[in-house]
Amino acid sequence: MTKKILIISLILYLLSAVGSFTAFSALNKQQLTQSMEANQAADDQQGTLLGALLEIDPSEPKDQACPLNGKYYTKIEKAAWDKRRPLAVMIENAPDARPQSGLSKADVVFEIIAEGGVTRFMGLFYCDAQAFDTTLAPIRSARTYFVDYASGFNYPLYVHVGGGNTPGPADALGQIGEYGWNQANDLNQFSIGYPTFIRNANRLGKDVATEHTMETTTEKLWAVGAERGWSNMSPEKKVGRTIVPASDWQAGFKPWTFMSEDVAKGAVETVSYEFWSGYGQYKNDWTYDSATNSYKRNMAGEPHVDLNNNQQILASNVIVLLTTEKGPIDENKHMLYTTTGTGDVLIFNNAQVTKAKWSKPKRESELRFVDGKGKDISLVRGSTWIAVVDKSTEVEY
Repeated sequence: MTKKILIISLILYLLSAVGSFTAFSALNKQQLTQSMEANQAADDQQGTLLGALLEIDPSEPKDQACPLNGKYYTKIEKAAWDKRRPLAVMIENAPDARPQSGLSKADVVFEIIAEGGVTRFMGLFYCDAQAFDTTLAPIRSARTYFVDYASGFNYPLYVHVGGGNTPGPADALGQIGEYGWNQANDLNQFSIGYPTFIRNANRLGKDVATEHTMETTTEKLWAVGAERGWSNMSPEKKVGRTIVPASDWQAGFKPWTFMSEDVAKGAVETVSYEFWSGYGQYKNDWTYDSATNSYKRNMAGEPHVDLNNNQQILASNVIVLLTTEKGPIDENKHMLYTTTGTGDVLIFNNAQVTKAKWSKPKRESELRFVDGKGKDISLVRGSTWIAVVDKSTEVEY
């Protein structure tokens, strides 16, 4: 009898222990799950805030015009950009480099052939890149005509990875030194390196060649500029025998002219052009979107999206600048474009086309768009994309 009692007691103890262990394990699992969910929620929240820089009250009026493209922002954003100069950033466009990171946040973008029919971008990042740190990729090398167009923005911080250095008119790196940019505004990755610039081989989730992997951010670049003393102040310079003192870069810069918001819409709903005939990988097609009064960008027959936000790129102004193309001029297939003087230009906005003239008397001059009497053409406030093509290019609209 005593033996049976002992056996029953042992069984009851084991059942109790197993039950307690199971309950305790379930409780621990529930607590662990709750803890993991809480941590994940915190991580998600941190992820949505990653890169946020300014606390902007949604009710704060947007009444401060961006000097680059006229778009309106808050006083908080203006206070931030007033301490800096624009970034002029070289971003590549080889098919293996797509989609790019950051182009949707550029205030102004130039697109020109680099070599071999492959186009390249120079994005000007300033007003729209103040509220959030913006990833930019992939960064590529300098070209002489991009240097020429950047010169019209009064010493922007010029961002690139090396550049054309073949002796002759396409020697972009030699020109950067000749113009004094090395001591004033040049952010060459070769002289900066990690961690401002990193090779992110996983940015696209596929294997790509090393040249398609260089990445940085707007805040990292502005930080290097600040360390070098390159803030909003343009450097002292010599004009003839006269020394021009350092000044705020905006003091010597005249913004484009911008129209009112109330403009009748036209019927030009599509714009299409190739940089080189038969190079469909770089063909631009723009489709007008009445809801945003802008053009949606398509490239190679597909929506052109920004990897940062997976959104299709929009432009308030699509400008096709017709000029003289020359090249390839050397063994590296470098191209040249006439960047100074005057020529024809097509300006698309408000679902309309305006046939006008571009004007840039010298390298340091601002690029302007004028009518037959030399009066500025008014642009729509917002993102502006400028395609520089040979004057023989057919533009369909």
